[in-house]
Amino acid sequence: MSDAMTTAGRRQPTQARAKERVELILSIAQARIAASGSDALRMSDIAAEAGISIGSLYQYFPDKAAIIGTLAERYNAEGQACVAAIFAGVTEPAHLEAALVATLDGYYRMFCAEPVMRDIWSATLADKALQEIDAADCRAHGEQLADLLHRLKSAKRQRDERDRAAFLTMQLIAAIVRAAIAQPRQEGDALIETAKRLRPWAGLVDQIVAQ
Repeated sequence: MSDAMTTAGRRQPTQARAKERVELILSIAQARIAASGSDALRMSDIAAEAGISIGSLYQYFPDKAAIIGTLAERYNAEGQACVAAIFAGVTEPAHLEAALVATLDGYYRMFCAEPVMRDIWSATLADKALQEIDAADCRAHGEQLADLLHRLKSAKRQRDERDRAAFLTMQLIAAIVRAAIAQPRQEGDALIETAKRLRPWAGLVDQIVAQ
């Protein structure tokens, strides 16, 4: 195996067979989390289902947190790619609010389509060793919006203030989605629609559009 370490605290395999085994382990873990939650996840159960020894499993993942962290990083990367695609289409300040609404809708659809994401996210927040993964994702989204605002030439705000506004706006969107997915689907849908009407990002958008 390579000596390179992931953020989640595991070694990154380089050989094809090792990569296949890692994918199998992650697939089993994801299915078990979806079925029973992350608290019920056991390394011994994963090893047994994967048909490997517990020692072999530890060679790829030192503990359960490393598995959960790797899954979290993958979903975070997927989310960041979706946001990047949405923001890439924004060419004028007038398009900014539609992009933020699309981001809200996109993230909510992701969580609804992959309910296991909620369990993985909750597990990262509950484990101090994994909290940095969520924090890094929040920073990345803030930077994505800050870069967009910079591209739109937000001259009325100094760069530091613009960066903080971008970070808080993306945090608001994440908080809304997480509140919605904690409710039954019908109520969650209603919360998302209410958020759109309330426009919690209005201050940022209105100032940019008014330039």
